[in-house]
Parts: sequence; structure tokens; C-alpha cells
Amino acid sequence: MIDVVLPCLNEAEALPWVLSRMPRGFRPLVVDNASTDDSARVAADHGARVVDAPDRGFGAACHQGLLAARTDVVCVMDADASLDPAELPRLTAALDALQTGDPPGPVPGLVLGRRRPAGRGAWPPHARLGNAVLARTLNRRAGTRLRDLGPMRAARRDALLDLGLTDRRFGYPLEMVLRAAGAGWRIGEIDVAYRPRTGASKVTGTLGGTVRAVRDMRRVLAEVSP
Repeated sequence: MIDVVLPCLNEAEALPWVLSRMPRGFRPLVVDNASTDDSARVAADHGARVVDAPDRGFGAACHQGLLAARTDVVCVMDADASLDPAELPRLTAALDALQTGDPPGPVPGLVLGRRRPAGRGAWPPHARLGNAVLARTLNRRAGTRLRDLGPMRAARRDALLDLGLTDRRFGYPLEMVLRAAGAGWRIGEIDVAYRPRTGASKVTGTLGGTVRAVRDMRRVLAEVSP
């Protein structure tokens, strides 16, 4: 069994599709980040375990889910139906391959889903540009070869907790990669489909949301040494 952390802020409309697509062997853990709609009830009605994260912030929700997870390997993905949970077995297979690669050994691994737009408006130009700039900066700083700071991820839970992540806003995903690279992890990515999200976007679908995310990530780049 693998726990799947789904940070959630007002995703009642998207959750039925997301939870119905969860593959066998993957257990949804919906982290309700002070939603004002029926997200928590919808999640519970569809069989998900619901965890409260009352302090607003994407990183706060992700980290609360990580603390609440119970499995050795965990996945994290958005709950807005932009990503298909059916892709998760490919992600965890890639993680297994990373950790049994050459040279072999108990080196932690982190696999990211590199987004490939699948539908008109799935990834607005301003969001794609901001992501590309941050990925290039990350690669220069950390020696990685990533093309996307993908929001679908797989890693071992205890190793992630050992990284000591502190950001609780939009910088959390970037801090994860920076600290993992600094700790000598094997980091890889595989292609995943990126669909138009369900409901109103809070980040990539709005210029203001993208600006806030980029600002948080630039702060993390300035504060965290890989």
C-alpha cells in the first residue's frame, strides 16, 4: 500500500474524478487546507482518509499529509484533476528503478512527474515560462537536470522527513528538490499528462497566483543551499 497525499483547498468539484481514478494499492489521503466548500465531506464520501491542515499554505498542507502518512513510500499530487492518479504506478516504478540503479545502494530517490499539456489551456504560457526559469536556476544551483518542478512526486516518507523541510508556502516543492540534491539523492522525472484543471485555479491559472508562487520559490533559492 502507498499513501497518496492530496493537498486540498476547495476542490469539492474535482475530487470525485480524482478519487475514482486512484489505482489499486494506492490510498488517498486528502489534506483539507481550511476549505470553505464541501471538500472534506466529498473526500470522505469517496473513501479517502481526511486530514485537517488549518494553517493555510501549500507547503503546510503537503507537510501535514506527509506527517500523517503511514507507508514507506508516499506520493504527492494536486487534487484539482489536472493530474491523473492512474499515472502513479509508473512514478513509483521509476522510483524503484532509481534506487536499484548503478551504482546500487540505499541512496534515497525522488521522482517527479514532468508535465505534458493534454488539452487547451492546461498550462498557460505565463505559468510555463515561470516554471522553465525556475527549473534552469535550480539546475545551475543543484546540478540537477530537471525540466519541470512537477507537482506529482514519489519518494520514501522517512527520507523526506529527514530533509527537514521548513517552507510552508509555494516554495515547499522547490525546497524538497534543493535539499534532496544537497543530500546526494538520485532525482529523476518521467512524463505525465497535464490536463485542464477542474474549478477555479489558485496558482498557475492566474497571473497573481503564478507571481506569488515564483516569489516564494525565489525566496527558497536565496535561503537554501543545495
